[in-house]
Amino acid sequence: MDQRLPTLSPLAQPDALTVRPLLPGSDLPLLVTPADGVPAAALNGGEDGWRALLPAIHAVVRERLPRAGGLLFRGFGLHGDAPFRAFAESFGRTLLDYDFGSTPRSAVDKGVYTSTEYPAHQSIPLHNEQAYTLQWPRTIWFHCVTAAATGGATPIADSRLVYQRIDPDIRARFAAKRLMYVRNYGNGLDLPWQRAFNTDDPAEVERFCRANAIAWEWTNDGELRTRQICQAIARHPDTAEMVWFNQAHLFHVSNLPPAVRESLLAVVDDLSELPRHVFYGDGSPIEDAALDHIRAVLDGCTRAFPWQEGDVMMLDNMLAAHGREPFSGARKVVVAMADPVRSPDLPAA
Repeated sequence: MDQRLPTLSPLAQPDALTVRPLLPGSDLPLLVTPADGVPAAALNGGEDGWRALLPAIHAVVRERLPRAGGLLFRGFGLHGDAPFRAFAESFGRTLLDYDFGSTPRSAVDKGVYTSTEYPAHQSIPLHNEQAYTLQWPRTIWFHCVTAAATGGATPIADSRLVYQRIDPDIRARFAAKRLMYVRNYGNGLDLPWQRAFNTDDPAEVERFCRANAIAWEWTNDGELRTRQICQAIARHPDTAEMVWFNQAHLFHVSNLPPAVRESLLAVVDDLSELPRHVFYGDGSPIEDAALDHIRAVLDGCTRAFPWQEGDVMMLDNMLAAHGREPFSGARKVVVAMADPVRSPDLPAA
């Protein structure tokens, strides 16, 4: 039987806001909207409208985000990259650059990036941002500038619930062995190292790798290969709850479409030569059955909702995983990140 998360007890909310579950049977995400008594004109007037509600918004974030894991702000008149950046910066956190990235993104403003630029017909599996390394953003915001004609949701899942539902034997094996992520940059499949590290200088790459416990080598063709041993589970620094926190199911070659997987495996002698792959931390292979089980658990924990233009979703990146559904038509969702966390600084898991 699952260990269910405790139901949030009713809290007295600031009079200016209404807070309620968006989806039946789940507090992820909680929907935050202006209360009925707040004049619409105040919100339609642009930045000053939502700024007037910031004390109430910040109070709700402090009280509710650590329990719910995610909040969806709707109806605040937020539209566009600049207002979104101002909203994210209002929490007093320095917005992070997308360093050591694993997917293509483009900067649209200082500290604001496009969401992953994968083709519209592809889905993006659930994942916690940058859980494939030893440092990641604690907070992540998504802003819907343009909603897709169909599809394009950003599904989410509670990482505490995922941890609870994974088979204890698999969970213990991942916790004990940890994970080794291997990347071969460039070659038309993974990002070029220049884009992943935001530099053209190999010395800067090596400096970053030394500072982040990443083993590296320059291959004979001038490309870069990295290996990093990382956590599979983590303990949340504030709530002390255990979370499933890795990207093994996403980095593993079994995540690729069958035709792509077979063509890659036909041309490499060693799995470490794949554009990206993941092993247990001791270098041994991860069982396909374990990854199939993990993917099934993630699917069972997934919650999704359609975007509305102007929405801002704020996630605790350790408490909530996110992904992307395929879509058609124009879609623009931008992202900001803050609050860097280092695995060595967390309580022991």
